[in-house]
Amino acid sequence: MNVPVLEIGGSHLTAALVSPTGPEVLRLRRWHVEPDASAEDFMKVMLEGADWLAVEPGAAWGVAMPGPFDYRSGVGRFVGVGKFEALNGFDVGTAFTERAPARPGRVVFLNDADSFGLGEYTVGAAKGFRRAICLTLGTGVGSAFVADGVPLSSGPGVPPEGEAHFIVWGGQELEETVSRRAIRRAYREQTGADLDVHEIAELARSGSEVAGAVLEHAFQALGEAMSGYVRDFGAEVLVLGGSIAGSFDLIEPPLRKGLARDVVIRVAGDPENAPLIGAAVHATSS
Repeated sequence: MNVPVLEIGGSHLTAALVSPTGPEVLRLRRWHVEPDASAEDFMKVMLEGADWLAVEPGAAWGVAMPGPFDYRSGVGRFVGVGKFEALNGFDVGTAFTERAPARPGRVVFLNDADSFGLGEYTVGAAKGFRRAICLTLGTGVGSAFVADGVPLSSGPGVPPEGEAHFIVWGGQELEETVSRRAIRRAYREQTGADLDVHEIAELARSGSEVAGAVLEHAFQALGEAMSGYVRDFGAEVLVLGGSIAGSFDLIEPPLRKGLARDVVIRVAGDPENAPLIGAAVHATSS
Protein backbone atom coordinates (compact mmCIF):
# COMPACT_ATOMS: atom_id res chain seq x y z
CA MET A 1 0.00 0.00 0.00
CA ASN A 2 1.30 3.47 -0.90
CA VAL A 3 2.15 5.70 2.05
CA PRO A 4 0.80 9.26 2.42
CA VAL A 5 3.38 11.69 3.75
CA LEU A 6 3.41 15.30 4.92
CA GLU A 7 6.74 17.13 5.29
CA ILE A 8 6.78 20.49 7.06
CA GLY A 9 9.66 22.92 6.76
CA GLY A 10 10.17 26.43 8.07
CA SER A 11 7.88 27.93 5.43
CA HIS A 12 6.41 25.07 3.41
CA LEU A 13 4.34 21.91 3.57
CA THR A 14 4.80 19.10 1.07
CA ALA A 15 2.19 16.39 0.59
CA ALA A 16 3.41 13.25 -1.16
CA LEU A 17 2.42 9.72 -1.95
CA VAL A 18 5.30 7.27 -1.59
CA SER A 19 5.44 3.78 -3.04
CA PRO A 20 7.14 1.21 -0.79
CA THR A 21 8.63 -0.30 -3.95
CA GLY A 22 11.98 1.38 -4.46
CA PRO A 23 10.81 3.25 -2.45
CA GLU A 24 9.93 6.20 -4.65
CA VAL A 25 7.81 9.35 -4.60
CA LEU A 26 4.86 8.94 -6.95
CA ARG A 27 3.49 12.46 -6.74
CA LEU A 28 3.84 15.55 -4.61
CA ARG A 29 2.62 19.09 -4.18
CA ARG A 30 3.86 21.98 -2.05
CA TRP A 31 2.09 24.73 -0.13
CA HIS A 32 3.45 27.85 1.54
CA VAL A 33 3.10 27.98 5.31
CA GLU A 34 3.70 31.16 7.26
CA PRO A 35 6.12 30.55 10.17
CA ASP A 36 3.91 32.73 12.38
CA ALA A 37 0.64 31.08 11.29
CA SER A 38 -2.01 30.44 13.89
CA ALA A 39 -2.69 26.84 14.85
CA GLU A 40 -5.93 26.97 12.87
CA ASP A 41 -4.26 28.34 9.72
CA PHE A 42 -1.52 25.73 10.02
CA MET A 43 -4.11 22.96 10.25
CA LYS A 44 -5.97 24.33 7.22
CA VAL A 45 -2.85 23.88 5.08
CA MET A 46 -2.12 20.46 6.59
CA LEU A 47 -5.68 19.29 5.89
CA GLU A 48 -5.60 20.73 2.37
CA GLY A 49 -2.50 18.63 1.70
CA ALA A 50 -4.23 15.56 3.09
CA ASP A 51 -7.31 16.23 0.98
CA TRP A 52 -5.18 16.56 -2.18
CA LEU A 53 -3.63 13.14 -1.58
CA ALA A 54 -7.11 11.58 -1.48
CA VAL A 55 -6.09 8.36 0.27
CA GLU A 56 -8.40 5.73 1.71
CA PRO A 57 -9.32 5.74 5.42
CA GLY A 58 -7.14 3.71 7.75
CA ALA A 59 -3.79 4.56 6.15
CA ALA A 60 -0.59 4.96 8.15
CA TRP A 61 0.64 8.52 7.65
CA GLY A 62 4.24 9.70 7.98
CA VAL A 63 4.70 13.31 9.06
CA ALA A 64 8.13 14.98 9.12
CA MET A 65 8.20 17.97 11.46
CA PRO A 66 10.95 20.35 12.58
CA GLY A 67 11.69 20.55 16.28
CA PRO A 68 11.19 21.23 19.03
CA PHE A 69 8.31 18.79 18.87
CA ASP A 70 7.12 15.84 20.95
CA TYR A 71 7.19 13.19 18.25
CA ARG A 72 5.57 10.49 20.39
CA SER A 73 2.54 12.53 21.42
CA GLY A 74 2.31 14.75 18.32
CA VAL A 75 2.37 17.96 20.39
CA GLY A 76 4.32 21.08 19.42
CA ARG A 77 7.01 22.42 21.76
CA PHE A 78 7.96 25.52 19.79
CA VAL A 79 9.31 28.17 22.17
CA GLY A 80 11.82 30.86 21.30
CA VAL A 81 12.67 29.43 17.87
CA GLY A 82 10.99 32.03 15.66
CA LYS A 83 8.60 29.61 13.93
CA PHE A 84 5.31 27.82 14.61
CA GLU A 85 5.09 29.21 18.13
CA ALA A 86 1.28 29.06 17.88
CA LEU A 87 1.68 25.28 17.90
CA ASN A 88 3.37 25.24 21.31
CA GLY A 89 1.28 22.88 23.41
CA PHE A 90 -1.04 22.19 20.47
CA ASP A 91 -1.90 18.53 19.77
CA VAL A 92 -1.22 18.38 16.03
CA GLY A 93 -1.62 14.60 15.93
CA THR A 94 -5.09 14.53 17.44
CA ALA A 95 -6.30 17.51 15.42
CA PHE A 96 -5.11 15.92 12.19
CA THR A 97 -6.53 12.48 13.01
CA GLU A 98 -9.95 13.87 13.89
CA ARG A 99 -10.20 16.32 10.99
CA ALA A 100 -8.46 14.58 8.07
CA PRO A 101 -10.78 13.94 5.10
CA ALA A 102 -10.10 10.20 5.38
CA ARG A 103 -9.48 9.26 9.00
CA PRO A 104 -5.93 7.89 9.37
CA GLY A 105 -5.27 4.52 10.94
CA ARG A 106 -2.29 6.11 12.67
CA VAL A 107 -0.04 9.14 12.33
CA VAL A 108 3.69 8.69 12.88
CA PHE A 109 5.79 11.82 13.44
CA LEU A 110 9.53 12.06 12.80
CA ASN A 111 12.04 14.90 13.06
CA ASP A 112 12.60 16.45 9.63
CA ALA A 113 16.40 16.02 9.79
CA ASP A 114 15.94 12.37 10.78
CA SER A 115 13.54 11.95 7.86
CA PHE A 116 16.18 13.34 5.52
CA GLY A 117 18.86 11.08 6.99
CA LEU A 118 16.66 7.98 6.82
CA GLY A 119 15.76 8.79 3.22
CA GLU A 120 19.41 9.22 2.25
CA TYR A 121 20.18 5.92 3.99
CA THR A 122 17.41 4.21 2.03
CA VAL A 123 17.84 5.63 -1.49
CA GLY A 124 20.52 8.33 -1.42
CA ALA A 125 24.17 8.96 -0.69
CA ALA A 126 24.23 6.84 2.49
CA LYS A 127 22.76 3.76 0.83
CA GLY A 128 24.96 0.73 1.38
CA PHE A 129 26.52 2.03 4.60
CA ARG A 130 25.55 0.70 8.03
CA ARG A 131 26.29 3.86 10.01
CA ALA A 132 25.79 7.33 8.58
CA ILE A 133 25.77 10.90 9.84
CA CYS A 134 23.65 13.17 7.66
CA LEU A 135 23.88 16.94 8.13
CA THR A 136 21.59 19.60 6.70
CA LEU A 137 23.40 22.91 6.35
CA GLY A 138 21.33 26.05 5.96
CA THR A 139 19.70 28.34 8.51
CA GLY A 140 21.20 25.97 11.09
CA VAL A 141 22.84 22.57 11.36
CA GLY A 142 20.33 19.73 11.26
CA SER A 143 21.52 16.18 11.83
CA ALA A 144 20.61 12.53 11.73
CA PHE A 145 22.71 9.73 13.20
CA VAL A 146 21.48 6.61 11.41
CA ALA A 147 22.56 3.10 12.42
CA ASP A 148 21.18 0.12 10.50
CA GLY A 149 18.20 2.13 9.32
CA VAL A 150 17.32 3.66 12.70
CA PRO A 151 17.87 7.36 13.55
CA LEU A 152 19.38 7.50 17.05
CA SER A 153 18.94 10.23 19.66
CA SER A 154 21.43 8.90 22.19
CA GLY A 155 24.43 6.61 22.55
CA PRO A 156 28.16 6.79 21.77
CA GLY A 157 28.98 9.53 19.30
CA VAL A 158 25.45 10.99 19.35
CA PRO A 159 24.96 14.55 20.67
CA PRO A 160 21.99 15.34 22.94
CA GLU A 161 18.73 14.36 21.23
CA GLY A 162 20.77 13.51 18.13
CA GLU A 163 20.97 17.22 17.27
CA ALA A 164 24.31 18.63 16.13
CA HIS A 165 23.30 22.20 16.92
CA PHE A 166 23.86 21.34 20.59
CA ILE A 167 27.55 20.69 19.85
CA VAL A 168 29.83 23.38 21.26
CA TRP A 169 32.81 24.59 19.25
CA GLY A 170 35.03 27.52 20.25
CA GLY A 171 33.01 28.12 23.40
CA GLN A 172 29.65 28.56 21.64
CA GLU A 173 27.03 26.51 19.86
CA LEU A 174 28.15 25.24 16.48
CA GLU A 175 25.53 27.27 14.59
CA GLU A 176 27.30 30.46 15.69
CA THR A 177 30.13 29.43 13.35
CA VAL A 178 28.46 27.15 10.77
CA SER A 179 25.12 28.45 9.50
CA ARG A 180 23.82 30.87 6.91
CA ARG A 181 23.67 33.74 9.38
CA ALA A 182 27.13 32.98 10.83
CA ILE A 183 28.84 32.85 7.43
CA ARG A 184 27.10 36.03 6.30
CA ARG A 185 28.08 37.76 9.54
CA ALA A 186 31.72 36.68 9.23
CA TYR A 187 31.94 38.01 5.68
CA ARG A 188 30.16 41.26 6.59
CA GLU A 189 32.50 41.87 9.52
CA GLN A 190 35.52 41.63 7.23
CA THR A 191 34.21 43.49 4.18
CA GLY A 192 31.15 45.52 5.20
CA ALA A 193 29.19 43.80 2.40
CA ASP A 194 26.02 41.88 3.22
CA LEU A 195 26.04 38.91 0.83
CA ASP A 196 24.30 35.56 0.92
CA VAL A 197 26.26 32.33 1.14
CA HIS A 198 25.93 31.43 -2.54
CA GLU A 199 27.30 34.86 -3.47
CA ILE A 200 30.23 34.43 -1.08
CA ALA A 201 30.85 31.01 -2.63
CA GLU A 202 30.93 32.49 -6.14
CA LEU A 203 33.47 35.08 -5.01
CA ALA A 204 35.60 32.33 -3.50
CA ARG A 205 35.51 30.42 -6.79
CA SER A 206 36.58 33.62 -8.56
CA GLY A 207 39.65 33.93 -6.35
CA SER A 208 38.50 36.17 -3.48
CA GLU A 209 40.84 35.44 -0.58
CA VAL A 210 38.44 36.89 1.98
CA ALA A 211 35.49 34.83 0.75
CA GLY A 212 37.62 31.71 0.57
CA ALA A 213 38.96 32.25 4.08
CA VAL A 214 35.47 32.77 5.54
CA LEU A 215 34.24 29.49 4.09
CA GLU A 216 37.40 27.62 4.99
CA HIS A 217 37.15 28.74 8.61
CA ALA A 218 33.48 27.73 8.88
CA PHE A 219 33.85 24.27 7.40
CA GLN A 220 37.14 23.38 9.00
CA ALA A 221 35.39 24.26 12.26
CA LEU A 222 32.54 21.94 11.28
CA GLY A 223 35.04 19.15 10.70
CA GLU A 224 36.79 19.74 14.00
CA ALA A 225 33.47 19.85 15.85
CA MET A 226 32.24 16.63 14.23
CA SER A 227 35.49 14.67 14.32
CA GLY A 228 34.99 13.04 17.72
CA TYR A 229 31.37 12.23 16.93
CA VAL A 230 32.33 10.60 13.63
CA ARG A 231 34.90 8.50 15.52
CA ASP A 232 32.71 7.52 18.46
CA PHE A 233 29.61 6.84 16.34
CA GLY A 234 31.66 4.75 13.95
CA ALA A 235 30.30 6.67 10.96
CA GLU A 236 31.26 5.21 7.60
CA VAL A 237 29.85 8.11 5.61
CA LEU A 238 29.10 11.78 6.24
CA VAL A 239 26.33 13.13 3.99
CA LEU A 240 25.73 16.85 3.47
CA GLY A 241 22.37 18.29 2.48
CA GLY A 242 20.65 21.65 2.80
CA SER A 243 21.07 24.81 0.75
CA ILE A 244 24.70 25.39 1.72
CA ALA A 245 25.67 21.90 0.50
CA GLY A 246 25.34 23.33 -3.01
CA SER A 247 28.86 24.66 -2.42
CA PHE A 248 30.21 21.15 -1.79
CA ASP A 249 33.32 21.82 -3.91
CA LEU A 250 34.33 24.53 -1.42
CA ILE A 251 33.13 22.70 1.69
CA GLU A 252 34.74 19.30 1.27
CA PRO A 253 38.48 20.24 1.49
CA PRO A 254 38.34 22.23 4.78
CA LEU A 255 35.76 19.83 6.21
CA ARG A 256 38.05 16.87 5.56
CA LYS A 257 40.98 18.79 7.02
CA GLY A 258 39.02 19.49 10.20
CA LEU A 259 37.80 15.92 10.52
CA ALA A 260 41.36 14.58 10.25
CA ARG A 261 40.09 11.03 9.87
CA ASP A 262 39.18 8.57 7.14
CA VAL A 263 35.45 8.78 6.37
CA VAL A 264 33.55 8.99 3.10
CA ILE A 265 32.08 12.48 2.51
CA ARG A 266 29.23 12.83 0.04
CA VAL A 267 26.71 15.42 -1.02
CA ALA A 268 23.09 14.29 -0.64
CA GLY A 269 21.94 12.04 -3.45
CA ASP A 270 18.22 12.87 -3.40
CA PRO A 271 17.70 15.92 -1.17
CA GLU A 272 14.23 16.74 -2.51
CA ASN A 273 12.69 13.32 -2.00
CA ALA A 274 14.79 11.97 0.89
CA PRO A 275 12.67 13.51 3.70
CA LEU A 276 9.49 12.18 2.11
CA ILE A 277 10.89 8.69 1.67
CA GLY A 278 12.34 8.73 5.18
CA ALA A 279 8.98 9.67 6.68
CA ALA A 280 7.27 6.90 4.70
CA VAL A 281 9.82 4.29 5.75
CA HIS A 282 9.45 5.32 9.39
CA ALA A 283 5.64 5.20 9.19
CA THR A 284 5.65 1.65 7.85
CA SER A 285 8.34 0.32 10.18
CA SER A 286 7.23 1.87 13.50
